[in-house]
Amino acid sequence: MGSSMRPFMSNHLLLFLLIFHYLNSLSFSTQPLCKDFESFALLQFKQSFAINASASGNPFAYPKILSWKAGERNDCCSWDGVLCDRVTGHVIGLDLSSNYLYGSINSSSSLFHLVHLQMLNLADNYFSYSQIPPSIRYLSNLTYLNLSMSHFSSQIPLEIFELSKLVSLDLGFNPLKLHKPSLKSLVENLTSLKLLYLGDVDISSPVPHILANLSSLTNLDLGGCGLYGEFPTQIFKLPNLQVLFVGYNPNLTGYLPEFHTHSPLQSLILVYTGFSGKLPDSIGNLKSLYELDIGACYFSGLIPTSLGNLTNLINLSLSNNNFGGQIPFSLANLTQLSRLGISYNAFSPQTLTWLGKQTKLTILILEAVNLYGAIPSSLKNMTQLAELSLASNNLTGQIPSWLVNLTHLTSLYLDDNQFTGTDELEIVYLANNKIEGQIPKWIFNMGKETLLFLALDFNLITGFGSFNNTPRVLPWGSLFSLGLDSNKLQGPLPIPPPSIAIYKVRYNTLIGEISPLFCNLRSIELLDLSHNNLSGMLPQCFSKLSEFLLILDLHHNNLHGTLPATYKEGCGLKLMDVSYNQLEGRVPRSLSNCKMLDIFLLGNNRFSDIFPPWLGKLPMLRALSLRSNGFQGAIGKPESILEFPKLQIIDVSCNNFTGKLPSEYFQIWNSMKVSNASNLTYMKVILRTSSANFNFEASVDYSIVMTNKGIQTEYEKIQGFLIAIDLSSNRFEGEISEVIGNLKGLHSLNLSNNILRGCIPSSLGNLMELESLDLSQNKLSGEIPQQLLLLTFLAIFNVSNNHLTGPIPQGQQFSTFPNGSYLGNTELCGIPLTKKCKIHEPLTQPQPNSKQDEVVIMMGYGSGLIIGLVIGQNLTIRKLEWVFKNLRRQ
Repeated sequence: MGSSMRPFMSNHLLLFLLIFHYLNSLSFSTQPLCKDFESFALLQFKQSFAINASASGNPFAYPKILSWKAGERNDCCSWDGVLCDRVTGHVIGLDLSSNYLYGSINSSSSLFHLVHLQMLNLADNYFSYSQIPPSIRYLSNLTYLNLSMSHFSSQIPLEIFELSKLVSLDLGFNPLKLHKPSLKSLVENLTSLKLLYLGDVDISSPVPHILANLSSLTNLDLGGCGLYGEFPTQIFKLPNLQVLFVGYNPNLTGYLPEFHTHSPLQSLILVYTGFSGKLPDSIGNLKSLYELDIGACYFSGLIPTSLGNLTNLINLSLSNNNFGGQIPFSLANLTQLSRLGISYNAFSPQTLTWLGKQTKLTILILEAVNLYGAIPSSLKNMTQLAELSLASNNLTGQIPSWLVNLTHLTSLYLDDNQFTGTDELEIVYLANNKIEGQIPKWIFNMGKETLLFLALDFNLITGFGSFNNTPRVLPWGSLFSLGLDSNKLQGPLPIPPPSIAIYKVRYNTLIGEISPLFCNLRSIELLDLSHNNLSGMLPQCFSKLSEFLLILDLHHNNLHGTLPATYKEGCGLKLMDVSYNQLEGRVPRSLSNCKMLDIFLLGNNRFSDIFPPWLGKLPMLRALSLRSNGFQGAIGKPESILEFPKLQIIDVSCNNFTGKLPSEYFQIWNSMKVSNASNLTYMKVILRTSSANFNFEASVDYSIVMTNKGIQTEYEKIQGFLIAIDLSSNRFEGEISEVIGNLKGLHSLNLSNNILRGCIPSSLGNLMELESLDLSQNKLSGEIPQQLLLLTFLAIFNVSNNHLTGPIPQGQQFSTFPNGSYLGNTELCGIPLTKKCKIHEPLTQPQPNSKQDEVVIMMGYGSGLIIGLVIGQNLTIRKLEWVFKNLRRQ
């Protein structure tokens, strides 16, 4: 079972918010206005950051700071996140947690002018791995300081130890060090602390015994800090200690003391440490305990029956220890449990007679606990179960059909047992196991007429078995959804039954041709065969599937020949991805009947055709890739100003297109003219199906391959706000039209490796969202426009190998671009090149108008990110990271 974690709404944060909102709710009728110098300091602080959605992993984050406005009638005491003293008007509280702040804080920051601050919360932002500034010492009135999950780094400065009034300090989940001064020094100086959170800070020392002198301490988190030596047992006996988290310190040893009856402990987390010995019987005295995680330690002996006295327990993990004997029947008293894990111990053979009253369980992990007999019917009562693992035991009998009634169950692990008989199930979820080799025979024998959903993704399955190397026709006559992603399937592609609606078999090593029998699938909505070694030609009857299919994904195979030629009226395709194959010929014009087509990806094949202008009549098309084929000729002009009404992404790179850039298309691509930075969702399709027995809904994210820094990368998700144009590596000629400056939503523009001449248009300075601009390998001349300094989110800039002259713009993002951005332009001068410019009148940096300035402040998605697709990838990772870190805080 996974580790127990402290909750996101930790005690100190909850206390802060309660105080903050209570004081804010008091009448402002007599409260003085905030001080001008503090209002100015707040606005200066605001101006020092970009607002970037990837700076926070909290799905409920929002930029409070954007609502701050200067003006006579704008009292900063009324600003979101600001709290003032009702008597003096001084700012005493600032809560900018999960505020999308992106940048760094240095010692000259106006933040440190707010010397009356008592509460400061900057958690869950992105401060660029800067050091906590020593100027923190000027906030000497602080009692509450939270800088967690905000990407600070280096040694925690000594100046924090001067904040002697601190009652709550949270620096957790930052790559910080606490070496010299040490944890001992911190404890000696901050003697008023009640809450101390240093999770994942590199401390690398023993736990100082003087921690036991902090009699006011209620919450202590030293998880994952590299602690070693023996843990002082007196800390367990601190009179007010409620939460103790020292898990994930594998070199930290210790044992549990005897606990007295008045201990206030509520959460005790020792997971992944070297604690050992027996659990004392007196653990039953901890009547306030709601969380006990001692998993992956070295405890042994019997589990004391007194554990059953802890009736407030919500989370209990005893897994991966050396407990023996019988699991005590007294655990039946723990009816409030939500999570229970006691896997991998040395228990005697036993049944589950003690289990059944824990009806609130959502996670039950009983792997390798020496169970025998049948799965008890008492599990029927656990209707909230989301995850159940009874793997690696000696259970026998049939897998009971009532498991399908556990409607919240998403993960079921029953592998490595001795089940027998027919199993008439409707839903079987065996994903993320270690099932290897041929699919077990018992799976073939179950639910031949009743099985609706079968998930076997992320296993080690090599095959279904076949007859004379012909495709196996699968036996489940009612099967609706079959997931086989990310296995090791070999041989020919298994043929699903005609009832199938969702068939996923990507990331395997299947070979051979796609059988014409697939043309009989009259219910199919999603067919994903990508990332295999399928070969041969697509059956021409395959186009008939477009009447039913919403998603057809065949990319990364070895298919050849032409696309099926006939797509009729009523074609429902939303995504068609046949990229990375060896398909050839022309693009069938009948695809114009697929009016719902949203994503159309033909890249990296051998198509030979002119640009298909009829694609512009597809009203829903958002992403089009023709990259790396044999398309040729001029793109020409649109027939109507209504073409491509929703296009956001177009990639026609690495072809043989000629003539001028398609400026007429630039004028009508209206979806590229507006920034949609607030759209933090991903491009996806929703599948909805219902029958007499079930209602089904699934969200499927689109994916795409694009070039980033010259590297082709596949992104599993496409951020909804992404707007990108790649016309590189063709033979476009002539000038870059000024009209391209109208595409104000662009995040990425690549016109490299063409024969473009003339000047770089100054209108590119209008593309305020632009993060990547590549004009390299052309014949451009003239100077680099100073207007490009307005592109404050530009992270990639390349104009190498042109005929540019004059000074390189200085300041803003241009201070971050390397020499390689300008190579091959012998007449360029200025930093970062060694060639100095002649002395002349200083250039005046263009100033954004007020409307542009507002965009800069409100729509920051820039510096440090690569292109929009990378934003999407980083955002996903960050949000997963945020979820993990805040689970850690349970």
